[in-house]
Amino acid sequence: MSQPSLFNFDNSYARLPERFYSETSINPVKTPSFVAVNRDLATSLNIDPDRLEHEGLEYLAGNRFPDNSKPLSQAYCGHQFGHLVPQLGDGRALLLGEQLNAQQQRFDIQLKGSGPTLFSRSGDGRSALGPVVREYLVSEAMHALGISTTRALAAVVTGEDVYRESLVPGGILTRVAKSHVRIGTFQYFAIRHDQEAVKILADYCIERHYPSLKHACKQEQRSGGKIYQDFFAAVTKVQIELVVDWMSVGFIHGVMNTDNTSIAGETIDYGPCAFMNTYNPLTVYSYIDSHGRYAYGNQKSILRWNLARFAECLLPLFGEDIDKNIAYSELQLEKFEDQFWKSWLDKFRHKLGLFDAEKEEDTNLIGDLLKLMQAHAMDFTLSFRDLANLINQEENTKTFHNTWQKPDLGRWLDKWRLRTTKQALPADQLRKRMNAVNPFVIPRNHHVQQAVDEAENEQDFSLMHKLNRLYSTPFQVSGDYSDFHLPPKAGEDITNTFCGT
Repeated sequence: MSQPSLFNFDNSYARLPERFYSETSINPVKTPSFVAVNRDLATSLNIDPDRLEHEGLEYLAGNRFPDNSKPLSQAYCGHQFGHLVPQLGDGRALLLGEQLNAQQQRFDIQLKGSGPTLFSRSGDGRSALGPVVREYLVSEAMHALGISTTRALAAVVTGEDVYRESLVPGGILTRVAKSHVRIGTFQYFAIRHDQEAVKILADYCIERHYPSLKHACKQEQRSGGKIYQDFFAAVTKVQIELVVDWMSVGFIHGVMNTDNTSIAGETIDYGPCAFMNTYNPLTVYSYIDSHGRYAYGNQKSILRWNLARFAECLLPLFGEDIDKNIAYSELQLEKFEDQFWKSWLDKFRHKLGLFDAEKEEDTNLIGDLLKLMQAHAMDFTLSFRDLANLINQEENTKTFHNTWQKPDLGRWLDKWRLRTTKQALPADQLRKRMNAVNPFVIPRNHHVQQAVDEAENEQDFSLMHKLNRLYSTPFQVSGDYSDFHLPPKAGEDITNTFCGT
């Protein structure tokens, strides 16, 4: 008796009308080999990790397609740095299939760097190995930090070079997502005045990602457009939670284009991303973001802008009265500010160890600390981590830095300590709770870049694997790799990152 298929695919996106995607053919590579296989993720997806390592290479290199696969590249467009590009699509990626896990939850299995597609726009459709290593490391680190994200099932080196500014080794990433539908997917049809397709896509996303909306909405309300209003509100909610989570760990996405804004609320596309070292809301890492559109402190306003574009796509579905639809959209975008602020305040209150009911001084306490951190060029991650060791006055010597000895920071600490005592929470319990939300280690850009360079230049993946292990427990103090929690020394800082293309 033959073995069952390695993958348990059920390809719902392939059942949508043909204008939603392009079927994709095999573009084999010469001598692929695994760089990494995420065995834990494979197990959670109901994929046998042993079989994946032994049988899966040809599939995850794009050299063969599983029998139950219907490979396709999705159509979408998007605003890139504020400018509409009417056709983008999966130019170097294909959806291998949708895996059903043991709980019948659905996940896209996508190959990135697998070769040209209908949407490649004269590109080679390949990926350099460096961006594959970066996305594998950072996406898995984000998952360990508890932040909603696409994940990496495997990384493959293709055995072929690709030409960027010079010849570099090629790679393929196997990316796992709740789905790859983006705001840009809706825009693709909306700008073509294909209202039928917008409705089909909205119904698909509600069924796949927000099925509870159907149960909460009566049939007569659905026909009136309320379910699509609720859909917009649901996407707004998960995107606010996501961006607040990014900001709470100092993450800067770098390319918050509408084609990188996931309907499922996941972090997607780890191109010119980075984690901030010294706190400054104007921090930018992306080499191409010369005007700081996607700087750390601008991510809230950019999310609101992206959601406004999403509302424009859904507007005809909200009801027959266009004026009422516009008024509804404007009201929801006005509510965005309060929703975002509440989520941000809750997150940063917890980072300060404030787990009780909000008090009037909390907002100023957070704001004053951030101003002081910027004024003293303090490290974002370690400054918050330090606080757990500063709960009591006599514990100052236990901190990683002596920055806190400065008078203005000392005055802030006195106010903060007084505020924490209002919770009646013992110091050891407070410290434990704070250390559970303030990471000890993050993917520092200089370490990630070193792993990328060693992979591309020497085919040495030892640092990549070491960092991956370290990032899997970001809230724990690891004696084995404790120096990796420190910010870069003079001359080590990597201030420019580049898009994977």
